Amino acid sequence: MRFLPGLMLLLPLASPFAQAELIDDVNDRGELRIALEGDMPPFSFKQDGRLTGFDVELGELLAQELEVHPSILVTDSADLLPGVESGKYDVAINHIALTPELQDRFDFSEPYSHTQAQKIARKETPHPANTLATLQGQLLGVAQGSQFVEHQPLVTVAQKPPVTDEEVTLAIPFQKGNPAFQASLDKALQRIKADGRLEALSQKWLVGDATQP
Repeated sequence: MRFLPGLMLLLPLASPFAQAELIDDVNDRGELRIALEGDMPPFSFKQDGRLTGFDVELGELLAQELEVHPSILVTDSADLLPGVESGKYDVAINHIALTPELQDRFDFSEPYSHTQAQKIARKETPHPANTLATLQGQLLGVAQGSQFVEHQPLVTVAQKPPVTDEEVTLAIPFQKGNPAFQASLDKALQRIKADGRLEALSQKWLVGDATQP
């Protein structure tokens, strides 16, 4: 078979630019590297010396569906998302809210959990000393039941603060530009949703079905 000279020149130039998909790397390694913090019950924590919780079991189910070994890697908040961004971890399963800011940095799986969080609204009203004004400048933890959502800087707090419900959608971030991995991850999530395993996991750890909006 004869090759055109121009084609022979192009072939070697193309190979350095070929980039393996994340799903190929996962399959070649035979493991899914899952980052989480490991100290936030009921999502991830140690019980009788063993790491367990909603996020841990979800990661194990997804790895099982992808037919690879789940490699659970405990880290801290400073390393979690940068580690996914750099390729140190394949995914982070750490009750991460799907936000526009994070969508600029990562691609995400389809949602796997929804919750209604209550936020205390800020109100710019003066307060006398030795009242809730002493909380000024502190961090306010926002939670629904045992589900941690985020920290918000607190400027001032009304003595009878109004509250608003806000739906928080949880999904799994991974490096941008991996559509085949995204499709595989979404299909794995869809299978554990369809057969009831995700709902059972939610009932077990979150005391209710948080899989639906």
